[in-house]
Amino acid sequence: MNARDLILYQREGAYIPRVAAVHDLCGYGKCSLGIAIPVLSAAGCDVCPVPTSLFSAHTKFPTFYMHDTTPILDDYLDAWAKEGIELDAIYSGFLGSAAQVGAIQRLYREHPQALRVVDPVMGDGGKMYPTYTVELCEKMRELVSGADILTPNLTEAHLLTGLPYRGQDLSRAEVERHAAQLVGMGARLVVVKGVVRGDGLIRNYIAGEKIDLVEVVGEQLPFMTHGTGDLFASALTGAVMCGRSVYDAVAFATDFVRDAMRITRLQPDNEVRGVSFESLLGQVAALVG
Repeated sequence: MNARDLILYQREGAYIPRVAAVHDLCGYGKCSLGIAIPVLSAAGCDVCPVPTSLFSAHTKFPTFYMHDTTPILDDYLDAWAKEGIELDAIYSGFLGSAAQVGAIQRLYREHPQALRVVDPVMGDGGKMYPTYTVELCEKMRELVSGADILTPNLTEAHLLTGLPYRGQDLSRAEVERHAAQLVGMGARLVVVKGVVRGDGLIRNYIAGEKIDLVEVVGEQLPFMTHGTGDLFASALTGAVMCGRSVYDAVAFATDFVRDAMRITRLQPDNEVRGVSFESLLGQVAALVG
C-alpha cells in the first residue's frame, strides 16, 4: 500500500476522539504537554494528559527542577479504569523513568483498539538527554513493538536499533536500513525525521512492513530551536486523528514546524524559549471537517 492512501483513523461526523498524551509537563520552555495539548485540541481532539514528570523548565536550561511522577501513575490510571474512560489513541513521548514504560503498556492492554503513536524522546545530536539512563533507553525499545506510528529522529533511531550514529547526512539506503530494523522490531510504520544533506532541504522518511520507503521533503531553516520534535509528532498525530493519510499527515507536520520556526526566530530568547506555534493553530483547526 502507498503511504498516500493509508488512513489510520476514520473521523466520523461530530465525534471528538480522545487521545491520551503521555508526556512531561514543563513550566517554562515550550515542549511536551505544553505543545501536545493545544495542537491536538486544535485538531478537534479531547486531550487526556498523563504527566510523566514535572519540570520547572526544559533541559536546555542550565538550571531546572524535575519531579518524577512514576509513584502516582498506578493510582492515576486506576482512577481512569474505575471511571471507564475510553481512548481512541495513545500518544507517548518523554518518560521520567524506565518504569513508566509499564504504564504505557497498561494503557495498551486496557485500550487494545486505540491507535498507538510513539515519539521515542530519548536524545539528539548523537547523545541521550541528561535525564535519561541506559536502562530507560533499553526499556523504550519495548514500545517499538506494536507502535502504529514510531517517530524517531536519527539519534533515537540509533539508540533503538544499535546501529552506528553517523550524523544527519544519511543516504537513502542508510535510512532504509534503520527503518527496516525498526519495522523488524515490530513497528507498523516508522517516520525517520531530520535527514539533511547540505542542500537546504530537510527530509523525513516513511516506511512500513508493506510500505516502500517514501520521502517527504521540506525547507531546512538555518537554525535550530527546542521543541520541534514534539511539535512535529503532535501535528502529525492531530492530522492522523483528522482522518488524513499518513503521507499527508507527515507533509503537514513538516510544513507546520517550518512555519512555526519562522515565527520563533522573531521572538526574544528564542534559543531556549522553545518553538512558537500559537499563532498558527488555525492551520491545525482547518484539518477538522
